[in-house]
Amino acid sequence: MKRLGAIGLLFPAVAIGVIAFMSAYTVETGNVAVERTLGRVDHEERLQGLNFKMPFLTTRQEFSAKEIVIDINDLTPKAADNLSLKDLDVSIYYRVPQDRISELFVKYAQSAARGSDGIYMPAYGLVVREARSAIYEKVSEIDSLQLHKQREALQSNVLQELQGRLEHSDPGDIIITRVVVRALNTDPSIEAAIRDAVEAEKRLEAKQVQVEIAKKDAEIEVERAKGIAEANAIINQSLTAAYLQHEINTALLRFADNDSSVVVIPANMQGFEMILDASSLGNRSQ
Repeated sequence: MKRLGAIGLLFPAVAIGVIAFMSAYTVETGNVAVERTLGRVDHEERLQGLNFKMPFLTTRQEFSAKEIVIDINDLTPKAADNLSLKDLDVSIYYRVPQDRISELFVKYAQSAARGSDGIYMPAYGLVVREARSAIYEKVSEIDSLQLHKQREALQSNVLQELQGRLEHSDPGDIIITRVVVRALNTDPSIEAAIRDAVEAEKRLEAKQVQVEIAKKDAEIEVERAKGIAEANAIINQSLTAAYLQHEINTALLRFADNDSSVVVIPANMQGFEMILDASSLGNRSQ
């Protein structure tokens, strides 16, 4: 009888423990849980920590409310010049506000993807489809030779286009935080054309530098010529007849004062009067 009594007490205890175990669950930091009871979704998301649900009747799915990354690889879109890329790899980062996850789960139930850790990513398939379309559209607006130079512009354009598409269907529910172009490989013939274009651009830059140097050299020569012309003008203005006569007189006096009886008079003195010191010449004649 005692043994039967003990078994009778043990069974309810085990049952209570099982029910308690089936009722309690925890949600990790940065995630929320969505409960569904008999097929009806509860739109009040359960936050991180310990939570309780009705055992057996209620199921729950845990969704990530953190930033989620989608890697879209091996794309071959056509550029504006109708040339296809060899390989384009893009990463899309997005998040869903935690109070909108249950609504997106109901609306896009088939788009939710389960990660390797068992956590679901809301609207994953939707974002992938719209992102691929946005990438193809924005690549088609840029020439293949310019894509390498305009990688940042491409990232920004894809983000704006993708966010606009999602806002049109689900305003405020899906937020694109970043777009990163991880790899952008064009056709080998295009790569060769890009290298040729870069080399030609470098040569053009070198020629432009040479032109600028030549211009500066010419400006320096012009300024030097102006300086010489101005100096000559000043000298010409100072060479008056009186000044020249004074210089001639000074030179003749030096020739006369040479301890000899020889006086040198330059030829072609027409137009100039020789004003000599009479006393000096008189002493010399004695």
